[in-house]
Amino acid sequence: MSASASASASAPSKDIDGKAIAAKIRKDLSERVTKLQTTRDLHPGLAVILVGSRRDSQTYVRMKKKACEECGIRSFGHEFSDDKSTFSQNDLLQIIRELNDDPKVHGILVQLPLPPHMDESTILNAVHPSKDVDGLHPLNNAALCSTGTHHKDNNNNGGIIDWKDLSSVPFHLPCTPQGCIELLDAIGVDLKGKNAAVIGRSNLVGLPVAMLLMHRDATVTIVHSKTVNKEDVVKNAHVVVAAVGRAHMVQKEWLREGAIVVDVGINSVDDDTAKRGYRLVGDVDYDGCYDVVDRITPVPGGVGPMTIAMLLRNTVNSCERMADASDNAAAVNDNA
Repeated sequence: MSASASASASAPSKDIDGKAIAAKIRKDLSERVTKLQTTRDLHPGLAVILVGSRRDSQTYVRMKKKACEECGIRSFGHEFSDDKSTFSQNDLLQIIRELNDDPKVHGILVQLPLPPHMDESTILNAVHPSKDVDGLHPLNNAALCSTGTHHKDNNNNGGIIDWKDLSSVPFHLPCTPQGCIELLDAIGVDLKGKNAAVIGRSNLVGLPVAMLLMHRDATVTIVHSKTVNKEDVVKNAHVVVAAVGRAHMVQKEWLREGAIVVDVGINSVDDDTAKRGYRLVGDVDYDGCYDVVDRITPVPGGVGPMTIAMLLRNTVNSCERMADASDNAAAVNDNA
């Protein structure tokens, strides 16, 4: 029995419930989509590209399409063989160019990983930054890495970006890092002045979540494979984001009393008692750390639902921005 399951009825759960938080965000998005449809005759659209037949990728794509339907977002599926003799990198680039030009499509998602004969950077860079709802384009990354006091928002005459409202940021943020911050916001964590440790330095999670934490005025340390005395570095942190992809790497000895832990890891471990013969666990030893932490995300049910919710939000944001840009251009022409 897990520590959370054995907690007394009088003690509140320490879990950060990603499912519930994501459900609230998706409800708000549904209302925004309805408003776009009724007041502006607009329908947000997300194109999802899958190359190959990996079962995990197919599962993720189905989940994203289902989430779109529930929020009223149109999803356009594009599935192709991973046989390079029938579908080449140039073929995929042509599909992306067509989607970039399609006014019905407000977001483009290329499901990773791609087959070996396709260069991931070339493909991701081909997606127009305004439709890059995964937040992986170099221009969106560059905008994220600009400091909050210097990066200007073109939508409010040079005003400073409000990093406390990520939905208002005028470019696409990566989905999982954005979801991590929203989880912390939902439980009322004030990051200003806090020590934060990010375990992992990937382009997908580690580096962008570190930037978002710094934009919230946290003091951030990135812990990686060459970090000396990893446990001591992590133990100094009030907030820990684990995104390294190693099952149960973080043990209770790594954490200070009362730490807040966001576990991004999703790892499968053998379990003869489970129906599928395995179970999913995070990068943090959830049961072992439960008594030490103040709050912690479970795996599954923590960060995962937030990643999809942020993808949907980026798509709705994109639709609204494109519509506003079109309206502004029309107004300029009318006044010319």
